[in-house]
Amino acid sequence: MRRMFNLFFLTISLFFSCAEKNGEAKQEEAAAADFIGMVIESENQKFSVETITDKLNNPWGIAFLPDGRILVTERAGDIRIVKDGKLLEEKITGVPAVYATGQGGLLDIQLHPDYKNNGWIYLSYAKPGQGGGGTTIARAKINGNALTDLQELFSAQPFTNSGAHFGSRIAFDGKGFMFFSCGERGTMSNAQTLTNHLGKIIRLHDDGRVPSDNPFVKTPNAKPEIWSYGHRNPQGLIYDKDAGVLYDHEHGPRGGDELNIVVKGKNYGWPTITYGINYDGTPITDKQSMQGMEQPVTYWVPSIAPCGMAQVKGDKYPGWKNNILVGALAMQHIARVELNAEGKYVKQEKLLDKQARFRAIALSPDGYIYAATEGPGTLIKLVPVK
Repeated sequence: MRRMFNLFFLTISLFFSCAEKNGEAKQEEAAAADFIGMVIESENQKFSVETITDKLNNPWGIAFLPDGRILVTERAGDIRIVKDGKLLEEKITGVPAVYATGQGGLLDIQLHPDYKNNGWIYLSYAKPGQGGGGTTIARAKINGNALTDLQELFSAQPFTNSGAHFGSRIAFDGKGFMFFSCGERGTMSNAQTLTNHLGKIIRLHDDGRVPSDNPFVKTPNAKPEIWSYGHRNPQGLIYDKDAGVLYDHEHGPRGGDELNIVVKGKNYGWPTITYGINYDGTPITDKQSMQGMEQPVTYWVPSIAPCGMAQVKGDKYPGWKNNILVGALAMQHIARVELNAEGKYVKQEKLLDKQARFRAIALSPDGYIYAATEGPGTLIKLVPVK
């Protein structure tokens, strides 16, 4: 049986989002269990599935250390360690306290692009504070299995006691800038208001400073950290360094999940335009487009509940090169999305359909695709087969 989160969130909507409507779902037998040991023939690429561990608890983010360790965040507040293909009992210490309420907790983890020289690891998490909690970005270094030199760089304002829509994903452009996503915390109007950080993509220097060329730096009363607005709950964010393009995906309500190209200063429409409806079936708006508001690259109706995203680079999966992989929670698959050279939608394919709730997708430094799932909490590797 599916169950809802705490009842007070019903004041936001019947459910948080299609992703989280299923978020406390009954445990599945195993992630990708039907495919273990098999060669899977997708449209353009053969692969098999290797299970690294099935002992994780609500995994959210994946990062790869140069020494071969894989770090996986768990929403309750732990960073787990995978070493030599095994999940260790020991956990990373020194993790900041988190607001583990509803969808909040310890969320994304990313290494700085120049980690080899500066050693910075970046975390997004829901930080507890006056008024409830808020999406926060911090960075730290690692010494053995301990975080050190923790620096809090940013907290989305205002904090609220809602457990919905924290966003959380972090992406670097390799030019000294960091992007990350903040959900609108279940209050639709936040996304269209420049006086708060909620329902926005944020851009900072990698040390937390506000760039002087951000679009709203000189706009009275606007938050200067904002890069784009009109977002609902972006839980996927990647930067294609080859093309110089930032992509996000975000949960719609009942329908209307989106994949977007995120451009400086643009308005992505929520809730003024949407392809979705309320969870009770009533309309949110009668508009799906409007002048001055961006259209998605593609959208999903019904909702797949997208979470986690990666872009295939390198030569390990030649049939999928430059494709975007989107985790689907509610529909339980990985969506392989093909775009053309201009960033226009071509088509998509379901990988590992109905096998698990895919929460995170990541590309390792040596070019392999990893995915983290819920129910049970599993880390898997997609191994290309010739």
